Amino acid sequence: MANARSGHWLSILVFALILLETEGFYVGITYVDSAVAKGAVCLDGSPPAYHMDKGFGAGINNWLVHIEGGGWCNNATTCLARRDNRLGSSKKMVKQIAFSGMLSNKQKFNPDFYNWNKIKVRYCDGASFTGDVEEVDPKTNLHYRGARVFLAVIEDLMAKGMENAENAVLSGCSAGGLTSILHCDKFRSLLPVTTKVKCFADAGYFINTRDVSGAAHIEGFYNEVVATHGSAKNLPASCTSSLKPGLCFFPQHVAQQIETPLFIINAAYDSWQIKNILAPGVADPHGTWHYCKLDIKDCSSSQIEAMQDFRLQFLSAIKGLIGSPSKGLFINSCYAHCQTEMQETWMRNDSPQLGGTTIAKAVGDWYFDRNPFQKIDCAYPCDSTCHNRVFDPNEQEL
Repeated sequence: MANARSGHWLSILVFALILLETEGFYVGITYVDSAVAKGAVCLDGSPPAYHMDKGFGAGINNWLVHIEGGGWCNNATTCLARRDNRLGSSKKMVKQIAFSGMLSNKQKFNPDFYNWNKIKVRYCDGASFTGDVEEVDPKTNLHYRGARVFLAVIEDLMAKGMENAENAVLSGCSAGGLTSILHCDKFRSLLPVTTKVKCFADAGYFINTRDVSGAAHIEGFYNEVVATHGSAKNLPASCTSSLKPGLCFFPQHVAQQIETPLFIINAAYDSWQIKNILAPGVADPHGTWHYCKLDIKDCSSSQIEAMQDFRLQFLSAIKGLIGSPSKGLFINSCYAHCQTEMQETWMRNDSPQLGGTTIAKAVGDWYFDRNPFQKIDCAYPCDSTCHNRVFDPNEQEL
């Protein structure tokens, strides 16, 4: 039995390695040691880091800066929980990570961006790179310096050739997708006026809605994130001039005013948002949503009804972007979160599609002005191209 089990796992490992060999590749880490003197550091005071695959051929002066995701911390306790792992310390980050999907270097898997300079910025500040608090509490040694980290990384990339960029994209997944929205115009301002700049946000359009108990859980959480990290001064002034800072962490209050072209890739039934905004553990003390959140096929009719209502609220939150010539939309009806980093959802024969178009083609056509793209899917379960996520029951929630 043991031999059979080990043989089974060995087969899975071999398959995964073959898949990585054909669809992805490993890229080493770069530490921005010069950032430490500027106070641009991770939660634990260690230097920022990123992984870079250099461009080649016609893409040598094109740059794709992709921000890693990883949630947020809203007080000293939750930030301490991250301080000593990869989400708070570059000392704890693996030395190599796999690039695939939007970061692939193979033309057949990534036709529009394969030969660009591709960077994945590691996420270690806990506030989507918005924080900037000078004081460091000696009892916790927590550094809330995400906004400084963002600038230090961009400055380092500028020195490595991005100052000569012909094309540049700021993208990100999840909390990194939120970063690409909040920092989109800032990124534009740091690059030469001659550079063509656009932003992509994958699964970063988090909405402000009440949970299944009726509580404003995510609004309270974001208020605490912004207060803890001193984020207000680094959020878009177009929002903070009229709304309290915590609300300006929500894209629905920010995206419409962003001047730089912005493409939103999001599932209307975003699995992270269903698990942590609609039905967080605190709102579901008896665990009635437990199996539904792991696999949408296990949801009851009343739970599906609640998720259909969530979709309508999501669509309401993006309505201000519909029809805008500078905005792109790929809103599918999958139970998924982050669809640009994996080859299977970015571009493959069986990838998710809207109107017969994959995410890779929609984003590429939009970036290069070949075609505008704004499509919103029909309601679940109509889309047979979805790759709906099935989760590990031991995975932690917000």
